[in-house]
Amino acid sequence: MRIIADLHLHSKYARATSPSSDLNGLSRGAKIKGVQVVATGDFTHPTWFKELKLALESKDNQNGLYEFNGVKFLLSVEVSNIFELNGKTKKMHHVLLAPNFDVAAQIGDGIAKYGNLEEDGRPTLMMSSAELLEIMDRISRDIFVIPAHIWTPWFSLFGSKSGVDDLKEAYGGMEKNIFALETGLSSDPGMNWMLSKLDSYALVSNSDSHSPEKMGREANVFELEEASYWSIINAIKTRKGFVKTYEFFPEEGKYHYDGHRNCKVLLDPWQARKLGNRCPVCKKPLTIGVLHRVADLADRKFGEKPENAVPFKHIVPLPTLIAKALGKSEVAKQVGEEYDKIIRYFGNEFAVYEAAEEQLRLATSPEIAEAIGRVNAGNVSWIPGYDGVFGELVLDEAKKGAVNSGGKAQKTLDDFSA
Repeated sequence: MRIIADLHLHSKYARATSPSSDLNGLSRGAKIKGVQVVATGDFTHPTWFKELKLALESKDNQNGLYEFNGVKFLLSVEVSNIFELNGKTKKMHHVLLAPNFDVAAQIGDGIAKYGNLEEDGRPTLMMSSAELLEIMDRISRDIFVIPAHIWTPWFSLFGSKSGVDDLKEAYGGMEKNIFALETGLSSDPGMNWMLSKLDSYALVSNSDSHSPEKMGREANVFELEEASYWSIINAIKTRKGFVKTYEFFPEEGKYHYDGHRNCKVLLDPWQARKLGNRCPVCKKPLTIGVLHRVADLADRKFGEKPENAVPFKHIVPLPTLIAKALGKSEVAKQVGEEYDKIIRYFGNEFAVYEAAEEQLRLATSPEIAEAIGRVNAGNVSWIPGYDGVFGELVLDEAKKGAVNSGGKAQKTLDDFSA
């Protein structure tokens, strides 16, 4: 059976999340997106844990997945580790997946003394990444730990602001318990393939959504004999049955390029280097983006593909694409009507991106059908995201080859040689 899974998102108990991110909202959103297995998020939050246990435990069929409103849920939480390493402050996020409520409760108990679990669904823990893995290992070998959005500048494994250059430095020997890495919205597998030291890790992609509407903007596709916690984890570890990931175009992510949001400065890594990585307006250090960090650490040319790599497919959130095709705002009434129409025709959003051209022409307007076809062909352009600003999709041919603040054509990793 084919399973689409989003293994990292948040409930209404995490900061800056939608109040509709409860089980009802998440299950409705999953059906619209076409996601069959959804992370609960935030299970260490005491109130959310009680709600999950009350709604899900009675439906437990001992396979590590719990059903609600026809959607399967997997117990998950993201934690934020803050610690000192070699005299510098490091901040890294990790996704923890648990096989049942007993183990989830033990995780909460094991980390409670390191942070306030009631304060945020994504708790901040004053402990190292290595300590986190040691505690998880003592609790249960069935806990699956994934370093989250590994390139994001501020809170990640390789982030420019507080990250490191390799896993051994971060985990001090406990990296043997890491089997997968989350690429994040501002990078895709092709970029990560440029680092040969990542070849032994599966690359997973998830939405990290804070509302049901953002679910499934990235996801994982599995072909499994049965849907269970262990079949999903095994597919990730072995990459057998791991069919592909759905990905943002990395330029859409809000940390792809270097820049300064307040100064409206957007630079590619090569321009940033020439400026000493300082903003040409305020002269302060730039926020160094994902593309820059990948280029710094890469030992392969872009386009090289390691053995046993899981394929991927770029998509664009359908409301964004419809709005651009129609030249409207995403909140415009016509955009909502066209979105509802195409979802009714195909059943869910992922099915739209797997549909044949003939079906698309029958289901929607020529402009939208053409835009979807261009996404499937990779024939779209972007003004890349930077310093917390999402990238902007460019469909207008006159605007192709977007330029940055320096007025020069933007570069990509195609221009980089390891």
